[in-house]
Amino acid sequence: MNLFPAIDLLEGRCVRLYQGDYDRSQVFHDNPADVAQQWTSQGATWLHVVDLDGAKAGKPVNLEAIAAIVEAVSVPIQVGGGLRDRASVAQLLELGVQRVILGTVAVEQPQLVASLCQEFPGRIVVGIDARNGKVATRGWLETSEVLAADLAQQMQQLGAAAIIYTDIHRDGTLAGPNLDALRELATSLSIPVIASGGVSSVTDLLSLLALEPLGVTGAIVGRALYTGDISLTQAIQAVGQGRWQDIPPDLGSSAFA
Repeated sequence: MNLFPAIDLLEGRCVRLYQGDYDRSQVFHDNPADVAQQWTSQGATWLHVVDLDGAKAGKPVNLEAIAAIVEAVSVPIQVGGGLRDRASVAQLLELGVQRVILGTVAVEQPQLVASLCQEFPGRIVVGIDARNGKVATRGWLETSEVLAADLAQQMQQLGAAAIIYTDIHRDGTLAGPNLDALRELATSLSIPVIASGGVSSVTDLLSLLALEPLGVTGAIVGRALYTGDISLTQAIQAVGQGRWQDIPPDLGSSAFA
């Protein structure tokens, strides 16, 4: 399965939040591009980047840091946080980002998701961040009445390439992933599910690997890498490392016209 080291950006620095709380952030590095190079040197074949300022502002904020990460590494990068219109999505793809992650608009503007999935096939991922089974939006500052499972089904029908599922209560806590929720979600979908939140050990990753036949094809790892609870090299040896697929050949500069 694919392991996605997480690089969360806040005011240009690499941080981790506790349960999505901006007031409980911990700075791990002042240069995110250096962190990106560190993870790729240890075998990462994907990177997961979140613009935390963008998630609050509703538009990309840390573009300079994202561009620096793209320039620093040769592996594909998926980026989320504050992407709520076509222009923002196209801007990131033009920077060299492989996939973009939509969150709030999946709840508030599903027709936009459908349009983007059609325009940029294979490059739109939907992040579903759940609090007690309900979808949180706007940088996790608001909780909707939409059920995570229902939204995942809808996004699959609209053409999303994958679903990233985050259990907010476990994010940044090292408490382990919500295996029951992931199992239920993966069995209901035909598109890949990427697990996020709570991964604290190689044992957790092996538990997720057991769900790979059901469609849990990747795991995002954040705080545990920064604290040293997980060695990325050892984790890749334990669960393997998937490969990324090339951009479809018909996608070129004209795709952003």
